[in-house]
Amino acid sequence: MSARCGFAALIGAPNAGKSTLLNRLAGAKLAIVTPKAQTTRGRVLGIVMRGESQILLLDTPGIFTPRRRLDQVMVEAAWNSAREADTILLLVDSRAADANAEARAAAGEIAARLAEGGAALWLVLNKIDLLAPHRLLALTAALHEAAPFAETLMISATTGDGVATLLDRLAQAMPEGPHLYPEDQLSDLSDRAMAAEIVREQIFLQTHAEVPYGATVVTESFRPLEDGSVRIEATIHVDRPGHKAILIGAKGARIREIGARARAALGRLLERDVHLFLVVKQDPGWHDDPRRLRALGLETPHPGGKP
Repeated sequence: MSARCGFAALIGAPNAGKSTLLNRLAGAKLAIVTPKAQTTRGRVLGIVMRGESQILLLDTPGIFTPRRRLDQVMVEAAWNSAREADTILLLVDSRAADANAEARAAAGEIAARLAEGGAALWLVLNKIDLLAPHRLLALTAALHEAAPFAETLMISATTGDGVATLLDRLAQAMPEGPHLYPEDQLSDLSDRAMAAEIVREQIFLQTHAEVPYGATVVTESFRPLEDGSVRIEATIHVDRPGHKAILIGAKGARIREIGARARAALGRLLERDVHLFLVVKQDPGWHDDPRRLRALGLETPHPGGKP
């Protein structure tokens, strides 16, 4: 059998389950996952081998109406991933799209725009364990009116239902060509970047309202030690003084808890002891500063932003 290799982009609205699906397909935690929308801020690459096929999965930020420069950059990252892809998976939260006409219309608009590109467009209905079969069929019919999907699959990224079939279909759809990465590599995400993401995940999980969206994390130092452990120093940048106070908490309780849980998660991922040191700094307007966004690996959006 000939080697195959290609890009498959996971595209959809916030909270469609893209990061959960990426982690399920890869069999490892590559993207942070929280119950809050707009957790993913940039493209995350997952590398999956299926037979002789290397599937390069692009997890992307959710597509929504942007307000800040950061929002614009996030949405553009999703459209750019669609431009790169050989196959586009439009992931739809089936329960939300069934219950909410606005969510269903938004999915249709994304589908119509994606159909303008040259890549094969697949409809992937997620969270099928939460919706009755007859409702899934009605939703499928409604979305097919918006765009000509080459494939339609129904899955649950949480339970794993339908995921093996999705992988098999993707493996067959990848174009013939040499593999671009070693077969045992799971992602192009560096340990430094993963450390920052794991801290940011805990900020999402342990704080509420606008705090997680007003914060970002930069790994300042990542240093292996002689005993096999690693020392990580990271800075949490926040937009407002109130956010800094919330993250630090009474007598430092909140930042200690964020650090403790992030340290434990990083220890499991890196399979070594982790010494994690966190500092919180106020950095007003960081989410509208092109230099700050580029330092985070996010580029300023191109005019137009069409796939």
